[in-house]
Amino acid sequence: MKRFRSRRKFLFESCGGISGLGLALLLDRDGLLAAPPVDCAGKSSAARKPHFEPRAKSVISLFMSGGVSHVDTFDPKPALAKYAGQPLTGKGDIVVRQGNPGPLMPSPFSFRKYGQSGMDISEIFPQIASHADDLALMRSVKGQSNDHVQAHYELATGMIRMGFPSIGSWVTYGLGSENQNLPAFVVIYDAHGGPFGGPANWGSGFMPASYQGTVLRPSGMPIIDLQPPPDVTPVEQRAGLDLLMKLNEKDAEKYPGNTELTARIESYELAYRMQSCAPEAVDVTAETPATRKLYGLDDPVTEPFGRQCLMARRLVERGVRFVQLYHGGLGNQNVDTWDAHTDVKDNHSRHAAEVDRPISGLLTDLKASGLMDSTLVVWQGEFGRMPISQRGVGRDHNPGAMSIWMAGARIRGGQVIGSSDEFGYKAEEQPITIHDLHASILNLMGMDHTKLTYRFNGRDMRLTDVYGDLIPQIVRA
Repeated sequence: MKRFRSRRKFLFESCGGISGLGLALLLDRDGLLAAPPVDCAGKSSAARKPHFEPRAKSVISLFMSGGVSHVDTFDPKPALAKYAGQPLTGKGDIVVRQGNPGPLMPSPFSFRKYGQSGMDISEIFPQIASHADDLALMRSVKGQSNDHVQAHYELATGMIRMGFPSIGSWVTYGLGSENQNLPAFVVIYDAHGGPFGGPANWGSGFMPASYQGTVLRPSGMPIIDLQPPPDVTPVEQRAGLDLLMKLNEKDAEKYPGNTELTARIESYELAYRMQSCAPEAVDVTAETPATRKLYGLDDPVTEPFGRQCLMARRLVERGVRFVQLYHGGLGNQNVDTWDAHTDVKDNHSRHAAEVDRPISGLLTDLKASGLMDSTLVVWQGEFGRMPISQRGVGRDHNPGAMSIWMAGARIRGGQVIGSSDEFGYKAEEQPITIHDLHASILNLMGMDHTKLTYRFNGRDMRLTDVYGDLIPQIVRA
């Protein structure tokens, strides 16, 4: 039996719809409507305009996985030697990750001043230290978690929980790519293995899957299965891709909310275009012997990370927006990462020797190639380490204070920003949160972190959530 609506209900529902249109018109006039969503159907990599004139076009992030000890690298604390062997007092309850708090432990490394700025840097980074006047060193960064995985997520996504887009995804979402034949967001991790937390560090979270990072292998063939079998002609390959696209597009029409399918269509097309460009882009043998030596490719100790750094320079040179490098992989946590629970001197001496020359070579090469002003280099880890001892000669995790530096992007170098307390236990002067760090990186890329939003679950989501203050010494002209 057919049911009819009453005239009263019809008029009520019609008026409700008309009033909604009127409200939308008024909100649009006042600029209160959300920005139109990016068209994700095959256009997620298209270049887009920033909010304002950027200081940098690309980012190279150097992530030291495992937790570098700031008090043994970039934040000297004479008080640790003065009060060595005494308990850390006056700081409230001392929360450690493993075992009981030990006494204050001086650094096993010496510090000296470098450059015209007189920046204090540890002896284990002599070549990075030669660039002291290019570094903006932040000694008052603090995180939320003393767990490796959660701290990795915070540095990568701004959140300590899984499921949020990484900063590389946000940059790609906001700006797209300058090179349609290469991914906009590339990840290269340590030959020993991936970092704590795995692929969620470069995932796209609730954004379309096309914004996630593309992983390149650090050794051998960086991109596996990129080339078709030798018996498949280019015509046959193109015909196969066209047929696959038609089938996927039909499925996408049936399931419009399936962003992974859209990403797969894009990835097939990108892979096809990459066949001619990607091998050349990551071929470090094309560089001169002098350049390869600059990055340490002539030394088995520095060659692995040197190759990563040289690949990063070649990628940003070709328009890649965000290159994430990891040093430290989960082959054996106490050996292959910066996680210095058992012996900070042995651990940090070995790992510093692996990265010092390559990072110095990267900074030198960016200057020589004219890329320094348009490239932001960020050196970071997931947290610092305790000023007290663990097992006599090791240090436990410390999210209360860490040192992070930036270079390039026309940032004023040779400056030290903020400070931790006299022992390096907590950020004290001008504490800097990870949200502040992310807001400043986006600003250097020409994006206002409060306006770079993505609608999800009825809310305009941000990399910085509802927080984030610009670091004035970093973002000022």
